[in-house]
Amino acid sequence: MPTAMTVALAAGLLTATVPTAQAAAGATLPFTSVEAESATTTGTKIGPDHTQGTLASEASGRQAVRLNSGQRVEFTAPRAANALNVAYSVPDGQSGSLNVYVNGTKLARTIAVTSKYSYVDTGWIAGARTHHFYDNARLLLGQNVQAGDKVAVEATNAQVTVDVADFEQVAGAASQPAGSVSVTSKGADPSGQGDSTQAFRDAIASAQGGVVWIPPGEYRLTSSLSGVQNVTLQGAGSWHSVVRSSRFIDQSSSSGGVHIRDFAVIGEVTERVDSNPDNFVNGSLGPNSSVSGMWLQHLKVGLWLMGNNDNLVVENNRFLDMTADGLNLNGNARGVKVRGNFLRNQGDDALAMWSLNAPDVSSSFENNTITQPNLANGIAIYGGTDITVRNNLISDTNALGSGIAISNQKFLDPFHPLSGTITVDGNTLVRTGAMNPNWNHPMGALRVDSYDSAIEAQVKITNTTITDSPYSAFEFVSGGGRGLAAKNVTVDGATVRNTGTVVVQAETQGAATFRNVTATGVGAAGIYNCPYPANSGPFTLTDGGGNSGWSSTWSDCSTWPQPGQSNPDPDPARNLAKGRPATATGSQDVYTPGKAVDGDANSYWESSNNAFPQSLTVDLGSAQAVRRLVLKLPPSSAWGARTQTVTVLGSTDGSNFATVVGPTGYRFDPATGNTVTVALPAGTGLRHLRLSVSANTGWPAAQFSEVEAYPTS
Repeated sequence: MPTAMTVALAAGLLTATVPTAQAAAGATLPFTSVEAESATTTGTKIGPDHTQGTLASEASGRQAVRLNSGQRVEFTAPRAANALNVAYSVPDGQSGSLNVYVNGTKLARTIAVTSKYSYVDTGWIAGARTHHFYDNARLLLGQNVQAGDKVAVEATNAQVTVDVADFEQVAGAASQPAGSVSVTSKGADPSGQGDSTQAFRDAIASAQGGVVWIPPGEYRLTSSLSGVQNVTLQGAGSWHSVVRSSRFIDQSSSSGGVHIRDFAVIGEVTERVDSNPDNFVNGSLGPNSSVSGMWLQHLKVGLWLMGNNDNLVVENNRFLDMTADGLNLNGNARGVKVRGNFLRNQGDDALAMWSLNAPDVSSSFENNTITQPNLANGIAIYGGTDITVRNNLISDTNALGSGIAISNQKFLDPFHPLSGTITVDGNTLVRTGAMNPNWNHPMGALRVDSYDSAIEAQVKITNTTITDSPYSAFEFVSGGGRGLAAKNVTVDGATVRNTGTVVVQAETQGAATFRNVTATGVGAAGIYNCPYPANSGPFTLTDGGGNSGWSSTWSDCSTWPQPGQSNPDPDPARNLAKGRPATATGSQDVYTPGKAVDGDANSYWESSNNAFPQSLTVDLGSAQAVRRLVLKLPPSSAWGARTQTVTVLGSTDGSNFATVVGPTGYRFDPATGNTVTVALPAGTGLRHLRLSVSANTGWPAAQFSEVEAYPTS
């Protein structure tokens, strides 16, 4: 792996050098990409934009160039190349072409462009809108270009939005391996006119234990292959041997030993129909199999893997323009390695592990480059045991998606939650995270989600780089809204640059330790710590040392920080304790601590009975100047007058408490609203407010319906 990675940004190619001790993130790719917005154009640049449903929001770098017919964009070739792939969009229902010019000379070959594979609707997915605006089209130029040559594409007969161009030097077609069985020897038609399905089946049957050779050409398959085992399917290269099929292999089991490499499978999937197996591989290749050097395009899913795929290796492939996932390990994956792949424009999670029916175990996603998943995450881990996500480069996620999601969202049962150690190491996330239209709040670049069950696994997030996230860097959430704990998380070694809102977005109870996390260009505040539901429990951030640039806390849990928005001026009349995490030495029945800070004077906390002293502690989220407390009991006349003896204590760290107001008897009387006010000394500053109650003349327990803390006297 080279010591530098290239990430396409608005200014062209950004080279980010990484330490030699840490491998560069992403795949080693055979092509170099150039953004259209960094090239010379007679068209119109669009973006940047992160708004769901816009062309710019789905583009690489969130920018592209719109060409009307006759307009062009001219790239400077970054390397020697003889092939070009263009990511583009045309208006729905239209088609056209791109003329290609090299150093001003028009080529005889053109690139056909169409909306046929774009504008996908998935109304059954909450929050989805029409998406998947872009497509990819490739062309062998028929000549070599050198670094520095000018290569232009010109729109013809349609408006074309050009996103990015990939320049590649494609090797010549490989030769047939000795002893292999050619599909043409069994009657396959390399012109693509005839149906070659039976010829492929016959060649596989003849080559058991050997190689099926797919010569240069284009082959049309009208139905899927099954019974594939103990065989190698090999082509002359993914630009030379092309299979036209929307369902290549569909089988529930295999004895394994299947090796598929070096050809293209390009489908005709134009919509997402989840009941259809419109996949390159649907089911099982069996143990000790591999997929490498493939070009997979216009399918629903690249590989939807079920059953026994033990020790499968999926490496050095291209996944383009799927209407759903690029690859999904759908349970029971053991020792699977997915590495060195390039994925662009997937319609759901680009790479996913979903531990349905049986856990995915000891499997990994490593050194993959993922860009523009347009309806979900770059990488999603839904359950599983001892999973690794390492050295991946992920950019430009769109609606409903983070760069990486570590989640206990089950979707269906039986589901196997995260367990063992989940290793998330060395990943680089660029412009990842998005606004979730269902929650109406943002999703972070890297999300830990206790959606359907608490996080019990050890989640170790190390050596992470997060750049230009439109919202937050690290998010901790219970996406099902039940406030389940996201805990046992360590974040060690992270660089965060130009995050739109906050570095840490904590929305559920739990705990994480942060070490050596540095942030620059933070948009709003360092930390948003507002667990939901309001009284579900605290999220505890432990400072492990070496952190810098993100110590501030968003002050108002009733509002979401917006990108680039500074902390709002605090309302001097606000109740600092409302909705904050509350704990107690004990509780009686359903009268839990959170009821003392829920804003409802009719609900209340009651301590364990007959066990004075008892205390209630409220975490205000950050050190605050507190001048006045208002303590309440329910206002109903059924609550007779009583006196509680209360000591007020404060702490900045939650461990060492000092007395603020010594033990004092406070009379609560329904005739005056069952409310008392406690004035605190000038200069009182605390984060953790504790009320210790040693006596109550009306009941053998401590009782508060509301504990309110105010910055004004």
